Order: sequence, then C-alpha cells, then structure tokens
Amino acid sequence: MKVVFVAVAMVALGAGATVQIPRHVSLVVTGGIVITQDERHTVFSPGAVAIDGPEIVAVDRPDAIAANYRADETISAPNQIVLPGLVNTHTHAPMVLYRGLADDLALMEWLQKYIFPAEARTVSPEFVRVGTRLAALEMIESGTTTYADMYYFEEEIAQATRAAGLRGVLGETIIQFPSPDAKTPGEAVARAERFIASFKNDGLITPAVAPHAMYTNDRATLLACSELARRAGVPILIHLAETEDEVRQSREQHQMTPAAYLDSIGFWSPRTLAAHGVWVTPDDMAILKRHAVGVSHNPESNMKLASGAAPVVQYLAAGIPLGLGTDGAASNNDLDMFEAMRQASFLAKHTTHDPTAVPARTALDMATIGGAKALAMDRSIGSVEPGKRADLIAVSTASARQTPMYDPVSQLVYVTRGDDVRTTIVNGKVLMKERQLRTLDREAVIADANRLAQRIRALKF
Repeated sequence: MKVVFVAVAMVALGAGATVQIPRHVSLVVTGGIVITQDERHTVFSPGAVAIDGPEIVAVDRPDAIAANYRADETISAPNQIVLPGLVNTHTHAPMVLYRGLADDLALMEWLQKYIFPAEARTVSPEFVRVGTRLAALEMIESGTTTYADMYYFEEEIAQATRAAGLRGVLGETIIQFPSPDAKTPGEAVARAERFIASFKNDGLITPAVAPHAMYTNDRATLLACSELARRAGVPILIHLAETEDEVRQSREQHQMTPAAYLDSIGFWSPRTLAAHGVWVTPDDMAILKRHAVGVSHNPESNMKLASGAAPVVQYLAAGIPLGLGTDGAASNNDLDMFEAMRQASFLAKHTTHDPTAVPARTALDMATIGGAKALAMDRSIGSVEPGKRADLIAVSTASARQTPMYDPVSQLVYVTRGDDVRTTIVNGKVLMKERQLRTLDREAVIADANRLAQRIRALKF
C-alpha cells in the first residue's frame, strides 16, 4: 500500500545519502491486526494506521508507519483487531428508554397499544436528549461510529450526537397524526426544513427527511417529504415493507406493493434508505435498484417481532446497497452491531437452508462498507483507507472466549460482542480508549436515564 508523504526534508548523510524526516500527525494506532475493508479486503497483520486531524493518511505495517510518522498520541493495540467503525443504518436512538417496556408482541400491537401511547405521554426534548446520550454511550462502547436515526425533536438528537463525537444521519420524523413535536404533518415538514438548515454543513451530522412509512402518511405528505429532500440535497429515511400486513394493506388500498406505490407517485429520490424491506417482490427489487435505494436489514428486530426475514441473498445478488441496522432498542433490545452481524448471517443460513449464505466476510461488509454504501457515504467512511474519515475501532482478542483465533474476520462476526471493543475513534477524535470514555460521563448518563425510567414505569397501559 502506498504511503503518502508531505513536507519531506532531505538531510545529507556522508557521501550523498539522505534521510526522510517523519511527518507529524495527530494519532497513530499500531500493533493490531488491521482489517481495512477496502476493495481488495487488505489485511495487515500486524498493521498500523496514521491519522492527521479527521483523516486517515496511511495504513501499513507498524515499522513503516513508525519510520515515516510521528504522532501526538499513539495507541498501542497488541492482541486487538483494528477495523472500520460499524455503521448502524437504522435505529431510533431515544427509544433506548423504552428498552424492555413491551416485549413478545406483534409489530402493530406493540406500536399501537404501547409505543405510540408511551411516546404521546413521555416524549419531550428532555426525554430525547437523555435517551440519545444513553444510546450514544452504548454505541461508543460497542463500536458503532455512524448511525442513521429517525425520531422526534431531532435537533436534540443532533446536538447530543455531536457532543458525544459520533457521526449521524439524522431524520426528522414526519407522520400523519399528531406527534410529540408536531401537531400536523405540514408542521413536521416545516420542522424538518428548519432542522436541515441548522445542520446542513455540519462535520458529523447529515440531516435527513424521515417520513415514517407509506401506511402512516398520505400521498401529499410523502411527496412533500420527497420534494424537500430533493430541494435540500439530503437523504430520505423511510420504513418499507416491514410486515405482511403493510403489504396487504397497500394492495387493498392501491392495488400495488409499497415499493411500487411509492414509485408510482414519484416518491423515490437520490440517497433514499429503506429500512427493513422484508416483504418485497423481484419487481420491487428492480424498482429499488433503478432508483439506487439503499436497504437496511434489521435481523434481530424482524425476528423478535416475527415480521419475517428479508431476502438478503437476493438483495446482494441484485447489487442493491445493503447495510445492517439494530432498529430501536425497544424492539431488539440493544444497539450491538456485532450481534446484528451474527444474526444476519445465522438468519440467512436458516431461511435458505444454505450454510454458505451470508458468510462472515459478507456480514462484516454489511456492517461497514455496505452500510456506508447504503447511506451513500462510502467515499468518506466504511473502510480504513488513506483519504477517508478516521472512523475506526479496536477489538480485544485476549479473552478466553476469543481464544484461539484462526481467522480474524470469522472471529469478529461469530465470536465478538460489543463489550470486546476497547477503543473507538470518530473523525480522528478518540471517544474511548481502553474502555475509558472521553466525551461522556458514564455515571451521569446512566443516572439521568434511570431518573426518566421512573416516569415511564408509572405509565398505565
């Protein structure tokens, strides 16, 4: 791999010999196995990564990095795997405060009898702020560096996300009925427009428009969302074909599948991410591919709510950008992307009766570069390569559970858990080093969350 040098000084040594003075950089991570997730799936064992400010400047063997770079801070990572930060392509961050509130229910019963009523009575700017901080804590500690979110009071989510140092694609939710932050869908669209204006050029936050779903918005609202996204040049986040009931309802009302209906009204726009995509036809896949729609596969939530199993093998064969998501912690019940990888692989094998379906390499792709592609962000994140943003994590392989290790990729997918993550770096900033947090006060975050949980416990359903 080519190493980039700048500002090289030449010093005479004896009879015309010269030496290169090492380049000064802000951070070096060295000594671990570096899984780059580049196009060639290059692995350095051992390897090192040189970072200057928010950018990766070199990836090479430790001796080469040591010879050519001097860093303000060096993180030694022996017995660790260094890899791109994980990309969670679908969640509802503040809903960590509903973790375990209502389990073992079908989606519509879960939503209509518990979640929607709870949100109507508890969601506020404070709720969203406290919940997002708890979610950010969990994500930093478990290796997620970028996440896509759709919820209410999204400006609070953006501020908390930025303060924690995470990268977020954050969508203001638009829904047809009165919501915690908007009495009408028109008001919600106006909120989304203000949100976009506030965060459009932020280094960590990508604002988005998030119509909840086709079954919770009418045609006019869906088109208003699409028009706003096109005009502002921002992504759209939407739930799509999550359950059989959604598809049945769409066929009854529109004589089309959800994907086909959205296509018929001209909804699909560049940089759209469709969450779930469980109940889709080959024609639906052709629509998604034609519009370059990314899909977020959420295996744990889909299994827990018995929504079904997305046709992952077919998505991959069709070349549709496919990432992984956890969904909200109210239906998962955590934000651990290592679990999402493992379950994505297992579920594909189970549903296809093919043990080779979604091998470890593919599952890791979906959680890193695949997620970045689904979000149309693969030019800047998703792999450890010079010129990309410095979003990376280091995972310990020193425990009994991690011993022995023959294949580091297999180890990441089939063995690793979120609490094996030792170090998390986003945009070149160290958010956690050897499990010590630098941007969040763990005790305060958890205390605030428990305080609000007391209010939720008092609810009567």
